[in-house]
Amino acid sequence: MLPFLAGMASVSADTLTYHAPPKPLHPQAVTADWPGFLGPQRNSACRETRLLKIWPRSGPSLVWELKKGRGYSAPVVVGDKLVFFHRVEDRERVICLAAETGQRLWQYEYTTNYRDRFGYSNGPRATPLVDAQHVYTVGAEGKLYCLNLHTGEKIWNRDLFTHYKLKQEFFGIASTPLIEGDHLIINVGAPDGPCVVALNKHTGDPIWQSGREWGASYASPVVAQMHGERRLFIFTGGATNPPTGGLLCINPRNGHINWRVPWRSSSYESVNAACPVIFDNRVFISASYHTGSMLLGVKEDFSHQKLWTTRQLGTHFSTAIYKDGYLYGFDGRNEPDAALVCLDAKSGKQMWRLKAEWEEKYEYYGQQRLAKYGPYRGALLMADEHFLCLGEFGHLLWLDLSPTGHRIIARTWLFAASQSWTPPVVSRGLLYVVQNDHDRINDQPPRLLCYDLRDHAEN
Repeated sequence: MLPFLAGMASVSADTLTYHAPPKPLHPQAVTADWPGFLGPQRNSACRETRLLKIWPRSGPSLVWELKKGRGYSAPVVVGDKLVFFHRVEDRERVICLAAETGQRLWQYEYTTNYRDRFGYSNGPRATPLVDAQHVYTVGAEGKLYCLNLHTGEKIWNRDLFTHYKLKQEFFGIASTPLIEGDHLIINVGAPDGPCVVALNKHTGDPIWQSGREWGASYASPVVAQMHGERRLFIFTGGATNPPTGGLLCINPRNGHINWRVPWRSSSYESVNAACPVIFDNRVFISASYHTGSMLLGVKEDFSHQKLWTTRQLGTHFSTAIYKDGYLYGFDGRNEPDAALVCLDAKSGKQMWRLKAEWEEKYEYYGQQRLAKYGPYRGALLMADEHFLCLGEFGHLLWLDLSPTGHRIIARTWLFAASQSWTPPVVSRGLLYVVQNDHDRINDQPPRLLCYDLRDHAEN
């Protein structure tokens, strides 16, 4: 037996249902990989074109579905491979599938004892990260693995919780690492430091560590080119009492902190969860729990200046999107007060606020029901000049958003399941959506679903 097979188990626990092959790609379609959390640039945007924007009431065609375990992790797609991370019973499991068919290629798993303090899912939160031939995953209790993308063989692993003496966070480890050159950047948030570490991505050996003040958040690191140099932006702030956290600007070569800006709710049971948004040598950060948003400018000497703040947009866990001088994101701590907001990125002025709701008719235990739904604290993905939106109760929408207004192009209800907080993924004209809770109307278990968004029409 090959050594790496010792960490693998029978593939029978996950049930695949294949429905129909997707349409061929349009010859002029632009496609791209989706190698990590929020896409290639970690900004919820993709280069995909020729995507289907009009569909029947039932929604786009379902290609395949896979019954999944627990967790909130999103899939990643590189070439013809899809990597997904979830928990089955007491094992955190990494699986690699054929992206178009869902066929199992390999899996790797290990034991986990994580239990959520607030009764949410006990599965992983962080999304896998693919770099060249390697897959990196971090489980809910901080078990970090580097696997071979093609075989699933373990290359190296580290127990972050034990090594850095971490404490139990509100909702487990959720920040997805970042690759920068040969460095694997992780917001570990150890008590009394380090806050951020860089490991050698090939071996897992430490390279540098940085910061002592702020704990780990649920936001993932972002890197950008500014004034001819690379800079890391880490939005920190998790389970600390008193609550502390904010934005760190770090030189990724050596871990030197250029500056830190506090930005965190005064409420103890709160976290910073949305990733920084980088554009035009500026950094946008946002948080819920009566915090709001701030825009910072980065000067040529890598000092900073505060440009504006606003309470009109406080993103809870989904990251806002920047497009053509404007920011679009979901404001609100809870479903009833959630709204989609557009801000002028230059001034912070609110251009509009949309609290979308509609009535849904459905049958439940043989009785006809009527109820109001909306996207609430949804997740946006910018693609093909428009915005895909996954609502937190399983609705999928195409939106036309601009500073002058908003329009729903298409809408469907994929599943009647709460906790649909995992951002959608688009790669090679296929849409991947994660259903995290049981569909109580259609009696469907949690699933990973692949839909055909390929538009082959001449237009």
